[in-house]
Amino acid sequence: MAETPSRIRQIVSALGSVGLARSYAPGKWTARQLLVHLAQTELAFGVRARMALTTDDYVVQPFDQDRWLASEPPGEPAAALAAYEGLRALNLALFRSLSPADLGRGFRHPERGPLEVRDVVMMLAGHELHHLKHFEAIAAMK
Repeated sequence: MAETPSRIRQIVSALGSVGLARSYAPGKWTARQLLVHLAQTELAFGVRARMALTTDDYVVQPFDQDRWLASEPPGEPAAALAAYEGLRALNLALFRSLSPADLGRGFRHPERGPLEVRDVVMMLAGHELHHLKHFEAIAAMK
């Protein structure tokens, strides 16, 4: 989780504006949209972890990632990347500070059922690796 943001930054920096407008497959998000999505997810999952740590019987508010992305104005990719990196640094500091008991603190997701804070950390790590492949595919296009 500490290394992936720099890899994404490296790829995005090499893409340029034309590359940022490309998608890895027809009908899928562009690199620019993926950056916004990463920032949004980092925000949402960071809030989930913090709420679970501080709220008894916490129940997650699900969100529709497509609707979230559609609600954003077509912003600057640099701002989305900076938000993602900044939120990641904040989240990593929190995650590194957690005790085993903190990581095991439970909460509930209305669609996924019972979860623990460690699940948020694991989902967030897997999420960005999933999208790293998309950035790599876009970068490989000529």
